[in-house]
Amino acid sequence: MRASEQDGTYPRPLLCRPGWQSLDGAWEFGYDDADTGERDGWYAPGAAAGFDRTITVPFPPEAPASGVGETAPHRIVWYRRGIPHEVLAAAPGTRTHVHFGAVDHRARVWLDGRLVAEHTGGQTPFTADITDALLPGAEEHVLVVRAEDDPESLVQPRGKQDWQPRPHAVWYERTTGIWQSVWAENVPAQHIADLAWTPDPAHGVRAEITLARPPAGPVAVDVVISLGERVLAESSTVLRTARGRFDVPIPALRNGIDREDLLWRPERPTLLDARVTLRDPAGTDVLDTVGSYVGVRSAGVGGGRFLLNDRPYFVRSVLDQGYRPQTLLANRGTEELRREVELIKAMGFNAVRVHQKAEDPRFLYWADRLGLLVWGETAAAYEFGADAVELLTREWLELVRRDRSHPSIVTWVPINESWGASDIPADPAQRHYSIALANLTRAVDPSRPVMSNEGWEHTDSDILGVHDYSADPEVLTRRYGDAAAFAEVLAGPGPQGRVLAVTERQLERYAAGEAPLMVTEFGGLSLRADAGDFTYTRTSSDTQYAALLGDLFAALRSGTAVAGFCYTQFMDTAQETNGLLFSDGSPKLPIAVIRRIVTGEKEEPAEEA
Repeated sequence: MRASEQDGTYPRPLLCRPGWQSLDGAWEFGYDDADTGERDGWYAPGAAAGFDRTITVPFPPEAPASGVGETAPHRIVWYRRGIPHEVLAAAPGTRTHVHFGAVDHRARVWLDGRLVAEHTGGQTPFTADITDALLPGAEEHVLVVRAEDDPESLVQPRGKQDWQPRPHAVWYERTTGIWQSVWAENVPAQHIADLAWTPDPAHGVRAEITLARPPAGPVAVDVVISLGERVLAESSTVLRTARGRFDVPIPALRNGIDREDLLWRPERPTLLDARVTLRDPAGTDVLDTVGSYVGVRSAGVGGGRFLLNDRPYFVRSVLDQGYRPQTLLANRGTEELRREVELIKAMGFNAVRVHQKAEDPRFLYWADRLGLLVWGETAAAYEFGADAVELLTREWLELVRRDRSHPSIVTWVPINESWGASDIPADPAQRHYSIALANLTRAVDPSRPVMSNEGWEHTDSDILGVHDYSADPEVLTRRYGDAAAFAEVLAGPGPQGRVLAVTERQLERYAAGEAPLMVTEFGGLSLRADAGDFTYTRTSSDTQYAALLGDLFAALRSGTAVAGFCYTQFMDTAQETNGLLFSDGSPKLPIAVIRRIVTGEKEEPAEEA
């Protein structure tokens, strides 16, 4: 099977192997409020205490879908499940890995009573090599996970997870413990541990291969890139260290006609399949083979515009909280994720800003395959200090490495609205932090625009994102109608009362067209909201809602200074009722009407009988 045509169930879609086993489903579960579980040996195979409930993984215990549905704060939780030996048995010369998509926030993992992994970071994946921990002769093995997530911590990246006892304003229920898939996989002892692609539309792609361990001698890497049955490129190189980078030229990209067919864009999301084989240089032994895919495209800025494949591209985006009523940060799997991408596109958007979380890689797969631009973001901390800087920086860089090969991701957003750096204009340390995060991101991935801060108080952003929740279309027109109008906004305190550009460099970059203006949050309209709901603007009827929505979109589309926009938001989420959809997924207006409002397309006249 070609990686570009997978069904989206494999949790790591850019590095595919055929043999894997999901470990999602029913696990034993328990709370450890007194923090005695490790002392009392809950990780031991025969431990009797502690696991007094059943939970459905990967749904967090706060989520109704988990079968627990307990929203009261619990700092430490434990999971346990038995796994038949045949699922985990390692064939001769191979290793058995158990992968965790995400566990919030700190995790320790045991197999048959032996510690096999520790990890910090609530959004990033990690792997446990359990091969040497498997008890000989056991018919069943016991996998145990301890997760610790301080419900009141403001230094760990938490995003929209509330630190107060109950959700308030724009913050929602917490997500504790396992919230992305767990799966087992048998891999060769020497194997491809990580694979990354950097496309160059003029030449081909750069491959970055990371091996599981330094090779004892030289190993060969073969890459075959194809479109359907048509082989576009073949390349081989020899590695003598655990990591190597090399270019894979694609000759067809030098042909102008072929090049247009091969480039990835939302209107034509062409994916090229890649087969990567690891072998000994003599070619007699194949050590490992994986499937992947590449979207050849460039993303950048210039001339006051966002550029996709070096051409101006107007961004029509929607804010997606990624919180779902029954599963919270988690999701129900590939079909739900595919429907969300399809629905966003059907509404007329060509981009999505997944807000204050790093979404499941399977969502990114469907964005790659179906054609949807994604702004890659992370959950924020809320307090500035050395601990918060260390935690967020480490987790952010891991996320950039995890997702940097997805063609759908075209922008990185490490900070939103100064969350975790609330005094950037006055505090040099926070300005350094903002600038450093942007530059660290560029160092790891120089191929995409980066935001030093989203919404206001920019220090060194490649896009000048502005948040503006004015409900008056005439005000939006006055502010963003042309460059001269926006110059007055830029010189003032900004629409939300916060200065937009903190540094002279940022002002110069905007003036030179190196940092285009986008209104990256606007709207926030509610339809018939209840008294306790959070919203920016309330409307009381379908007619009023549709008219105001249409006027706001039209005002931003007509602004000659604006290179794109992002509407708040995709779906009602908990008490935040700003969605184009109700929380059950039903649209507040017919999808065709929303599409016309978003795009400005005219309604097609009815055919005469």
